[in-house]
Amino acid sequence: MTPTPTSTSFAATGRSVLILGANGRLGCAAAQAFDAAGWRVFAQVRRSVAGALPARAVPLRAELPDTAVLAREAAGASVVVHAVSPAYTRWDAEALPALRDGIAVAEQLDAHFMLPGNVYNFGAHMPPMLRATTPQRPTTRKGEIRVAMEAELRQHGERHGLRATVLRAGDFFGAGAGNWFDQAIVKSLSAGKLVYPGPLDVAHAWAYLPDLARAFVAVAAQGLVHPVAAGLRDLPFAGHTLTGAQLLAALERAAAVLGIVPRGGFRHGGMPWSVIRVAGVVYPLWRELARLAYLWEVPHALDGSALAALPGMPAPTPINAALHASLLALGHGLEIAPRHGGQGVAVDRSVGPPVSPPVSPLV
Repeated sequence: MTPTPTSTSFAATGRSVLILGANGRLGCAAAQAFDAAGWRVFAQVRRSVAGALPARAVPLRAELPDTAVLAREAAGASVVVHAVSPAYTRWDAEALPALRDGIAVAEQLDAHFMLPGNVYNFGAHMPPMLRATTPQRPTTRKGEIRVAMEAELRQHGERHGLRATVLRAGDFFGAGAGNWFDQAIVKSLSAGKLVYPGPLDVAHAWAYLPDLARAFVAVAAQGLVHPVAAGLRDLPFAGHTLTGAQLLAALERAAAVLGIVPRGGFRHGGMPWSVIRVAGVVYPLWRELARLAYLWEVPHALDGSALAALPGMPAPTPINAALHASLLALGHGLEIAPRHGGQGVAVDRSVGPPVSPPVSPLV
């Protein structure tokens, strides 16, 4: 029987992580991945986490600006994962202040600071392959803020010795809801319709969130063996690069495995971008979406060769398996079978015996 890790053993190995924003989708996935790998997880949360985080995770209720309190409560953490994600319409105002709070916590802990990055930095004229050395020329306010965030990490490395890593990824899918994949593309799956936001022949970068979370763990673990140098390290995460046509075809296969086969096949639709742009005058969220429409029009992929070469980096989940799991997590293909006591269990008719109802990670 494997002994349960103790506080002493965590301290001896350095395998303790503080996840800021653990209520969020990435934060929750990261907490689960670190816990599964045997790390002690301190989870900074803003609301109830019942059922969403690993049972062994230590929830911390301190607000992000209370950096001294967080550092004291997470004493011994060797890694800080900054999974804080303000609401989309408030992101421009809140992202940099939140990052500065996260940096302050990491510096007080003398911890390796890890930030999820994206492709906003490169702008509408980005090349088809994005690398750590690709020039960053943002064309939106969110892209400019992303560049400024990474510049601050470099500055803290130069002035204060901060050790930081950006894991740069494409759009998330899997492990819950809250973005293009579930709110647009598969929103009407059960009604026999798939919606794609851009041209079907343009490549788009995707990140299966459980894979990205495991990549955070692998990079953090490697940092314990080979200490990270002061400054900012940029590690693109390849994920899955698919054209719209490839994604829709893969989704149709995954849906068929789950027993979702509309009579006459799936209908395909697009996004009414002209309507979204006009409505954006009134609705802030639609305005923000319209500003990033280029992401669906400009082909792009991420060169993940440096990340893949790190020892212990897990192999990516094949796209068919990732989409199958993602649809299940969203409740597609499930039936509720009654059982004794009036309770129900979720039954995936495509793969066999009953399983526990999927947990919807807090967003």
